[in-house]
Amino acid sequence: MSTCPSGVHYMHLVDHAREYINDHYKRPLFDRAMRFVLSKILPYPNRFRLAIYGAWMAKPFKFALPGKLKAMVDFAPAKMPPPSLMDKPQVFPAQGERRKRVILMTGCAQRALDTDINEATIRLLTRHGCDVVIPQGQGCCGALTHHMGKTDESHKSAAKNINSWMVEVNGEGLDAVIINTSGCGTTVKDYGHMFRNEPLAKEAATISALAKDITEVMADLGLNKVEKRDIRVAYHAACSLQHGQQIKLHPKRLLAQAGFTVMEPEDPHLCCGSAGTYNLMQPEISGELKARKVATLEAVEPEIISAGNIGCMMQIGSGTGVPVVHTVELLDWATGGPKPAKLG
Repeated sequence: MSTCPSGVHYMHLVDHAREYINDHYKRPLFDRAMRFVLSKILPYPNRFRLAIYGAWMAKPFKFALPGKLKAMVDFAPAKMPPPSLMDKPQVFPAQGERRKRVILMTGCAQRALDTDINEATIRLLTRHGCDVVIPQGQGCCGALTHHMGKTDESHKSAAKNINSWMVEVNGEGLDAVIINTSGCGTTVKDYGHMFRNEPLAKEAATISALAKDITEVMADLGLNKVEKRDIRVAYHAACSLQHGQQIKLHPKRLLAQAGFTVMEPEDPHLCCGSAGTYNLMQPEISGELKARKVATLEAVEPEIISAGNIGCMMQIGSGTGVPVVHTVELLDWATGGPKPAKLG
């Protein structure tokens, strides 16, 4: 997706290959068990939280674990925030005149790992004139199981979201479905293709057309009442955002408009090694990618590293002492929100 001059849609080719391999190749028992466990834990925030507690308990004994299990234990964060009440189904009214009515997809892993991101997103959107709906019935976008080739499972998750969001489309109406995790955004924007031959094809195409990354919507709305800060921010472009969604300029322009000095590392098109569950499935290669990415980010001597995807944030954050903050947290801070907790 990053290199082909002819614009071949490798994402769909890889999706097809993953499904074919999943259906026709019998993986070794350990790999099958690991994929099963990940598919039953990561898309469910409460299960994910329990798994993190389990990883904390296993850390003293990780030297005795196989490489991939050790990687899973190492992935667990040192701290975990309590569940956010803002992630529950409700409507956050716009401040002042309403300019848009939007849904915020709250995600799954992000709700366990970093609740600050959704809270900052809601504050930023309502401050800029958006009614923000957290609808009943939404859940995981299906990306994690989709990337494992588990098509039936991924389509069940996606269909649940489509049906939930169409209630709002057919009710008070909707201007956008906003996603602040770019890996999820790439999948939701692809719902139309995923369901093109299924009964939900029309509804899926409607949702795909409404799906927007948070930076797309903020670029349209524009930032107001910016409190400029002379802070050097290294921007990490997630593969799913710059290649999957072809969003390359909005995040950097918004950060610059918010008063930050935006630094771009060498080879910004290369992956950090997170890539969904890749860092758990292929920890050695993922570790090499992480080391390279961290080195290029630190080379520009930033005070903050900004990214638009929770997986990238966790991956890069585990290899550097520089605070790693979601782009939306910095935009929220610059327009009147609280200083991100990660900055101390």
